[in-house]
Amino acid sequence: MPIPNQFSLFRSRRFLPLFLTQFLGAFNDNFFKSAMLMLITYRLADRAGYDARILVNVAGGVFILPFFLFSATAGQFADKYERSFLVQFIKIAEIVIMLGAAVGFYLESVRLLMVVLFLMGAQSTFFGPLKYSILPQHLSEDELIAGNGLIQMGSFLSILTGTIFGGLSIMSSLGIHLASFLVVGIAAAGWRASRHIPETKPVTPELRLSPHFIRDTVKIVADVAPHRDIFLSILGISWFWLVGATFLSQFPTYAKLVIGADEQVATLFLAAFSVGIGLGSMACNGLLKGEVSGRHVPAAAVAMSAASVLLYLVSRRPPLPFGAPQMGALSFLSSRENLAVLACLFAISFSGGLYIVPLYAIIQSRTGEARMAGVIACTNITDSFFMVLSAVGTSTLLALGFSIPHIFLVTAALTIAAAFVIRKTVREQLK
Repeated sequence: MPIPNQFSLFRSRRFLPLFLTQFLGAFNDNFFKSAMLMLITYRLADRAGYDARILVNVAGGVFILPFFLFSATAGQFADKYERSFLVQFIKIAEIVIMLGAAVGFYLESVRLLMVVLFLMGAQSTFFGPLKYSILPQHLSEDELIAGNGLIQMGSFLSILTGTIFGGLSIMSSLGIHLASFLVVGIAAAGWRASRHIPETKPVTPELRLSPHFIRDTVKIVADVAPHRDIFLSILGISWFWLVGATFLSQFPTYAKLVIGADEQVATLFLAAFSVGIGLGSMACNGLLKGEVSGRHVPAAAVAMSAASVLLYLVSRRPPLPFGAPQMGALSFLSSRENLAVLACLFAISFSGGLYIVPLYAIIQSRTGEARMAGVIACTNITDSFFMVLSAVGTSTLLALGFSIPHIFLVTAALTIAAAFVIRKTVREQLK
């Protein structure tokens, strides 16, 4: 039977410290990325002679690349050592990295900020297998949908709030000082929360760590691939992150170049998207009543695609005149056409929340404890590959002359194809 109220998990030490650690870490990731991208889009790109659209997509690839390179190694660490201790160590590393971010902000150095972004991706890579492998150790199976729903809700709430505060703080009069102070302070708060995560026993303490991270990356995917139900669920999750990365990375330039709006509206897009995913994730527990099942996943994928097509249609607008003033949030919200954009973004993301939570729960419920960290590492590898694919594909389409709304349309078409594959997978799982 499902827990009567999924929010009751917040009263448990089995869940709350991990949730807070995850929330603060994701908040800091997105605070830093948002501050950096806003600084690049509205100040540094033109000054340095860069194309802001291309640079934004390069930044997305830089952050994701460590997930592809180091996820196999991260899975080995999660299996060999006590996981709560590793989380604390990773949070200390985050504090050091964020001190580097403060230097990058002060120098307004694109190259240094890119290095920091890569290092942030690396520490997130090592945290990923830990958070998802600790969760099934502390929660029962009928709590997994609720726990994963809350984790996803918290993740995208942190994306929302981190992105809002990151973008607004860096563009303020004291932005450099404020952003530098906050990224270090939030990292310290995350370390403090991590100290309360209950200890777990190492799964395979005798495991020998391998330095061959490229070979291990290939091996870990090859080991998981024969387990069809798990691997196809992993690919389904990775497709969600490709779609999400495509939309999230385009919001600053979509707001500026298509809508003719400032950074407030770009932040508003992130708000609609993040709230939608959070609410969709929360709705899963009530919809499935605690049952671990993917029966609603194909319909959610179709809904994501349909809403993306609608977004393309409401984004078809005449080219902006050169030098036209950028509208703020209040001016944007005064137009029905613009409200339709927000509604489409909310529909895409709400469907995404319904889509992704059951897939995580399926993986956790069908994977033994000894293999859990490795499977989560495999998930991170394929997620990162798909997100790098998003960055490369989007940059290529932009270089070929595609508009941002056309990129949304291409994403919608590909998601329909993915929905058919997912539908076949779910049918096999229900047999």
